[in-house]
Amino acid sequence: MTVESKIADLDIQNEAAPADDTVDAVADLASASQTAASKKKNKKKKKSAASSGADTPTAMERHRHDTIGSMCLKSLGLLTEEATSAPVNGTNGTNGTNGHAEGVANGKMEAQAEREDSADEEEEAGEGGVGDGEAKKKKKKKKPKKKATGAGGEGSQTAAAAATTQTEPPTIPVSKFFPGGHYPEGETQEYKDDNSYRTTSEEKRYLERLEFDSYNDLRRAAEVHRQVRRYARKTIKPGMSMTDIAELIENGTRNLIDANGLEAGIAFPTGLSLNHCAAHWTPNGGDKTVLQYGDVMKVDFGTQVHGRIIDSAFTMTFDPQYDNLLAAVKDATNTGVREAGIDVRLCDIGAAIQEVMESYEVEINGKTYQVKPIRNLNGHSIASYQIHGSKSVPIVKGGDQTKMEEGELFAIETFGSTGKGYVNEDMECSHYGKAPDVGHVPLRLPRSKALLNTINKNFGTLAFCRRYLDRIGETKYLMALKNLVDTGVVNAYPPLCDQRGSYTAQFEHTILLRPTRKEVLSRGDDY
Repeated sequence: MTVESKIADLDIQNEAAPADDTVDAVADLASASQTAASKKKNKKKKKSAASSGADTPTAMERHRHDTIGSMCLKSLGLLTEEATSAPVNGTNGTNGTNGHAEGVANGKMEAQAEREDSADEEEEAGEGGVGDGEAKKKKKKKKPKKKATGAGGEGSQTAAAAATTQTEPPTIPVSKFFPGGHYPEGETQEYKDDNSYRTTSEEKRYLERLEFDSYNDLRRAAEVHRQVRRYARKTIKPGMSMTDIAELIENGTRNLIDANGLEAGIAFPTGLSLNHCAAHWTPNGGDKTVLQYGDVMKVDFGTQVHGRIIDSAFTMTFDPQYDNLLAAVKDATNTGVREAGIDVRLCDIGAAIQEVMESYEVEINGKTYQVKPIRNLNGHSIASYQIHGSKSVPIVKGGDQTKMEEGELFAIETFGSTGKGYVNEDMECSHYGKAPDVGHVPLRLPRSKALLNTINKNFGTLAFCRRYLDRIGETKYLMALKNLVDTGVVNAYPPLCDQRGSYTAQFEHTILLRPTRKEVLSRGDDY
């Protein structure tokens, strides 16, 4: 007789029994079935962490299932007290007829539990398939972890900079090398004597923190200058046209500084003065001048960010007979940088420069020359969007008694010559700049008004050259430009030359007189 028929007979024989008992017995049986199914489901979820032997029920689990089944059958009257108290076989459950009946009941409950488990597994498999697919997609999008650095922001900047190499010619903006936006500090020098306290003054440090943004703009411009000139010094060779050399430097500057109108870009035209010409010469459109092996070329170019200008220059030669000329001027410039500082008189710096420069001699083509400072060329302060500020730094003794002040920006530049040591305006003009303090000037020529609008839009008070006007599409502007110069709206800066047959050299650095120390912004490993 099956379990179902026994249950039916039990219902007929015990009609007088309370209905609540029967309901309770059936409820107990359903509860036991659900309990067994739940335990099996929990076991399957832990299957990944268990060994292969975990799939087979343990003796304790089988005993628990058998006991639950016996209690259910007993409650329905299908098992006697003796059968219930019979010893449990660890492998096959109970023995005898009662054991067979209990095994059948247990088998049905286990079958039902397995069906529920299989349904749950199918649902989990479906959900898992979708979940796994999403996980794979997410896994593909997952970015690699960044390596930890010991110095916070600076460490991350260093890692980024190390991962990027500048191209040749340079095309990658320097901002890509410093993603944190903090640019390297220039060479610092402490103040001397009465200003030595500034180095450790907390008040002065606080003042520097307030000016961090302006300092950072200057350092960005200085980093561009260093990278561009590094490539230029390596690339420029005799036989190149002066126009190609100028465009090589200017294109590199525009790329590295990420030129954006007046916000960032070139500060003034690239000076490429040769031999006896000391300053303010750059090729005009159509110039065919070619660099020769025996030339002495002064390379003077500037960069600017938000109107904060870096002005730095160096001299290139290919014939070693000029080495002493270059050494004299470089030493003189470094002397001026060293002597400069807050409360230092400008004339004292000039005296120190002259003493150093005149201590050098140079032999050129069998003739010995004393290196002379060019006395009517000076260093200068730098203002916002103005290359020449209100103060001049002489390179000979005597002159201005004015003192340098905290927060000022200076271009310390020196010029040495084998000629007279004095320059005059000569050759065709190429450099121009709008006068910074000029008021409204009535202009009669419509072409002059249009050209002035172009200058205001593209250059403001920054210096420019005729090639720059050509580049932005201006044509037939020479008459209008002359009219602007004649009316005083625009200043012309012709080339400055010593006597013909002489040789001149130049070196220049931009320094910042910070409250705590002096910073040589344009210092590099080259000069």
